[in-house]
Amino acid sequence: MPLGEYLAFLSVKRSVNPDTLFQALVSAKEREKVLCGSLSIECRGRIRDEKIFLIMNGSTVVGQFRVSESFLSERGNPLRKFMDCDRIRRYLTRKADAFQSSFIGGLRVGMKHVNLSAKVLEISKSVSVFTRFGNSAVLANALIGDKTGTIKLTLWDAQIGSVSVGDVVQIRDAQAFAFRGEKQLRIGRKGTLSVEQEKAITA
Repeated sequence: MPLGEYLAFLSVKRSVNPDTLFQALVSAKEREKVLCGSLSIECRGRIRDEKIFLIMNGSTVVGQFRVSESFLSERGNPLRKFMDCDRIRRYLTRKADAFQSSFIGGLRVGMKHVNLSAKVLEISKSVSVFTRFGNSAVLANALIGDKTGTIKLTLWDAQIGSVSVGDVVQIRDAQAFAFRGEKQLRIGRKGTLSVEQEKAITA
């Protein structure tokens, strides 16, 4: 993958303005390390006419790569030429599909960051289980539905007592997955489950 395309994709994926990212690279070339949004960019040295950059997000390595002096000295921003490449278009399409799917009938296994409203139709009896980390937890499944279909929603611990049959719930940052061949929904670590007030959904 061309360097410009890689950096353009990185700016989109990390929600960093491409102009800001390019200027941060130029600045890091002189000052060794700069901050760029949630990223830190460090110049680790050089090999012939190429600078070696390391990009970190906290303690996580995002990428390490070489950038030629000629690339860094280009007029304007060379990343701009790659902002409409196929890789970025595919990524933005997948991201839009996940965030904009607000109906159960449109969910596909693997979709993340799902936001939707649905009515709680059933709640199974809760059971105690051991997670893969060895912790004890309480689990129940709620059957939720909207005008396009129904799906099981996995509820853990405090989530179980927070909803009742008949409630209309607002789900944020959920993920669609398959369990024993059945499509289900679970709330992400940063997701939320809340009960809507005075709002009806046909299910």
